[in-house]
Amino acid sequence: MSSIRVADRYALDREIGRGASGAVWLARDEVLGRLVALKRIGLPPGASASELARAEREARLAARVSHPNVISVFDFVHEGDQHWLVTEYVDGTTLAQTIRERGRLSPDEAAPLLLQAAEALAAAHEMKVVHRDVKPSNILIGRDGRVLLSDFGIARGIADASLTQTGLVTGSPAYLAPEIATGASATPTSDVWSFGTTIYHALAGRPPYEVTGDGAAVLAVLYRIANDPPPRLDDAGWLTPVLEATMQKDPRRRPAMKDVVAQLRAGPQAAPVVGTQVLPEAVVPDATPTESMSLPAPAAGAPARRISGRVTLAALAAITVLAVVGALLLVLDDDEDPGAALPNNPSGETSDTGDDQGSDPPAAPTAEELEEFAASYVETAASDPAAGFQMLTPDYQARSPAYDDFWGTVSNPEILNVRADPEALTVTYTYKYDVEGSGNVTERVTLHLVQEGDRLLIDDDS
Repeated sequence: MSSIRVADRYALDREIGRGASGAVWLARDEVLGRLVALKRIGLPPGASASELARAEREARLAARVSHPNVISVFDFVHEGDQHWLVTEYVDGTTLAQTIRERGRLSPDEAAPLLLQAAEALAAAHEMKVVHRDVKPSNILIGRDGRVLLSDFGIARGIADASLTQTGLVTGSPAYLAPEIATGASATPTSDVWSFGTTIYHALAGRPPYEVTGDGAAVLAVLYRIANDPPPRLDDAGWLTPVLEATMQKDPRRRPAMKDVVAQLRAGPQAAPVVGTQVLPEAVVPDATPTESMSLPAPAAGAPARRISGRVTLAALAAITVLAVVGALLLVLDDDEDPGAALPNNPSGETSDTGDDQGSDPPAAPTAEELEEFAASYVETAASDPAAGFQMLTPDYQARSPAYDDFWGTVSNPEILNVRADPEALTVTYTYKYDVEGSGNVTERVTLHLVQEGDRLLIDDDS
């Protein structure tokens, strides 16, 4: 046994895995006398205390998901300048390795494994926890046949700034949902797509999108995910309805994971209803059972947007550089962005219920008003997270499942400086606050706002 110990408790044995987020070690918990897995998480250059605090929040979220098919999170410890995530150790292999060794699986072979992973993901969504990186290599298969879902994006809370900055893409490119490929934040519906790509991988023996080469090649894959029809399999057998429903481009047309579980449990005799279901309003508030399969038109007066079919050499060069450092920035033309195909108000109706349609629109907010809004929001969110949550657009609320978990730990916020841009409807501020169990944190945030009538709402932050 190695003499190296972490936190004077975990004795490291040997390295058992390695990924982009760090090395994984087999270790022995000398207090409880059990084997555990320790993932060493490396901080990126210039990482701040807020990134570490955010990773700890992610660890707490994952630890809340108690399910026999979810890897248990035991601890998150610091050892000097190193940070370790302590989880349950599973003696076995992964679904990805199984496919590499055996080749493609038949529907009957894949379904029992996929069912257990689906049950784990459904349990996480019930707890309002989003996985962010569902793929075959994160589905562990124990020697006893038990399947466990691992790596709930915890390491990504430190190693990838995309958890806190817009425009950066997180997750494995081959399994990203179309909306994530265009820069949106992860939601339960994006997990559903990733689960669908995992079904595809298991049945085809390969990912739905092959990612090889440099950053420019990755950009090409993201373009295909965002613009091309989802890939289909001719021989998916009785899993065809599940595969096609989970890989719907419109996130509102994907089933909830609990419905995927029900379909997989029912087996080959199940009625193929998953592919025609509309997401419950609890997951995507704007969805209604009467919507068609097509995406809603932009609000009246909004320019039509889509990703450009042309990528400049400068953009490709920039992407290549970013790929080398492990963070991919998706560059979009100003007037072409498929992420805008899901507006907060699909009907195009205004919030004004009066009859004077010819009345003047409300005046644009001034810089002073934007700065006052930011100060009011920070104070409100820290003192009453539920009230702060109502200052977000419905779309941003759906993309913020961990809102209460963050603001519920924040106290004594103090804005140090603030600057507003009325033309862009953004306000940037630096503030410090106390985090329960983590001390004082200083962070710089930009709020991206929208104006609904005479009311301002937060549509995103970075």
